[in-house]
Amino acid sequence: MRSLLIIARTVFLWAFLAICARASNSPRRSSEVPPGFVTTRGRQFELDGKPFSFVGANSYWLPLLLTQKDVETTFQTMQKAGVKVVRTWGFNAINATELPDALESDLTYYQTWNSSHWTLNDGPQGLQRLDRVIDTAGKHGIKVIVAFTNNWFGSDLYVNWIAGPKEPHDTFFTDSRIIASYQSYVRTIVGRYKDSPNIFAWELMNEARCLSDTLPAGPTCVPGSNTLKTWYRQQSDFVRTLDPNHLITTGGEGHFFWKKPAKYWFNHTLVSDYNFNGEAGEDFDRDLLLPNIDFGTYHLYPQSWYVDFPGSNWTVERWGLEWIDDHVRSANRANKPVVLEEFGVSGLQNKSEIYPKWVQHALDTHHAVMPWQFGELGLTEDGGNRIIKYADAINHGASPNDGNTFYINQTTVWDIFTRAAKIQNARSG
Repeated sequence: MRSLLIIARTVFLWAFLAICARASNSPRRSSEVPPGFVTTRGRQFELDGKPFSFVGANSYWLPLLLTQKDVETTFQTMQKAGVKVVRTWGFNAINATELPDALESDLTYYQTWNSSHWTLNDGPQGLQRLDRVIDTAGKHGIKVIVAFTNNWFGSDLYVNWIAGPKEPHDTFFTDSRIIASYQSYVRTIVGRYKDSPNIFAWELMNEARCLSDTLPAGPTCVPGSNTLKTWYRQQSDFVRTLDPNHLITTGGEGHFFWKKPAKYWFNHTLVSDYNFNGEAGEDFDRDLLLPNIDFGTYHLYPQSWYVDFPGSNWTVERWGLEWIDDHVRSANRANKPVVLEEFGVSGLQNKSEIYPKWVQHALDTHHAVMPWQFGELGLTEDGGNRIIKYADAINHGASPNDGNTFYINQTTVWDIFTRAAKIQNARSG
């Protein structure tokens, strides 16, 4: 028994040393960053050595705007509301067959796919529009989170063009040709802005999962396979070699992989909960421990993730509060900040009743909060009416509305976030 115990301890020690060796081999963030760059200290963000607490905004549509006037107007509204960080897409890709329509409609696009490689558009209809957003943000004291790609449609262009249309979605995370192509694009974006204090953080992917909305998961992206964790590790280390100063995060929804996942009743059957059983692909507790993941992100949409069961104790509000607590516990263990990066419910009454509880609980547990999504009124391009692409449209001067969008004229909801911004600003240096 004693010899077995010694062997077990030896195996554990070697495993621990191996983990430490792998961590030490990773490129690390610079200990001294230029002025204006955000850093972390334990559970909190800092800016120039002082606490930096914030309310942020999601506005993926900002680079899709055609005029500087509308971009400026949007950031003026954000600044007045107390927004300190905005999250937007650093990707906008199309197939070559879409190019004629894109040119005619003046659609913003950064990549055109027509083979196993894409063509970069860094011109006035391309990355110069992202330049405009990042520059204007800085003028208004707002920093930008830039996501490199999207789990929903965007990453599947890599899969379809490079690996082939019959390959599963998670091929994106494992195929060396796809990874090289992704990294080529990341190198372009990071190289363009790595010296800018207007960047808050780089985000590896919006809402990475084993499956997407167009492609299924393959047989190797399963609970415990560490497919996403391995990819997060590889890509965060890669970005760190390009930029030693800016923060890096996953952009994930915050799914867990628990040994005993939560269960719930569905159709008279007790089923394992997708948000906790690892099927999505993430393992939030362990992903957050990766050496070049500087802070955690998670999203919150119980209204669309679950069916509201009549007669049960389950409510959207209560589930959201528990989801926040789950991520606080993980952040405490990792001793890293965490951001409630997206959340939303449909219906003005639901927003008015639920958001105050969620936002206050996030503030009480030292979160940054970034609701999905910020809306702007009074946009002027094309007379205030413009179909952008798919369901994206400017309608009577209002920015795209997916049902979760809130605007300044919805004062009950708007005031929730302006109040929270004042609290966060008072906590900052």
